Amino acid sequence: AGVSGKTRQERARLALDKVDLIPRASHRPNELSGGQRQRVAIARALVNDPSILLADEPTGNLDSKTGNEIMGVFDRLHQGGNTIVVVTHEPEIAAYAHRAIHIRDGQVEKDVRRAA
Repeated sequence: AGVSGKTRQERARLALDKVDLIPRASHRPNELSGGQRQRVAIARALVNDPSILLADEPTGNLDSKTGNEIMGVFDRLHQGGNTIVVVTHEPEIAAYAHRAIHIRDGQVEKDVRRAA
């Protein structure tokens, strides 16, 4: 609403570039892998340049290699200045975080900060 078609296309192209999907931009969803579809979802979230990106179990339906690729995308986005909040039950995924807040039964159990 209120954004020209040219501006929308440019924002979409920039978002796809951030997640390394420019070469697949013209492909239909059924032509993309699970990891590529997850990166499209991340790109869609980035289009309006949010101050915080919320990701609820972003690797939950992916194999470990693809999950690590998705976390690499988040790492690059973070290095570019984006704030990313990831919810996960997977310790391997939580290990990517600079800060991990462990919650059990609705209460903060521990707050761990790691060196960047």
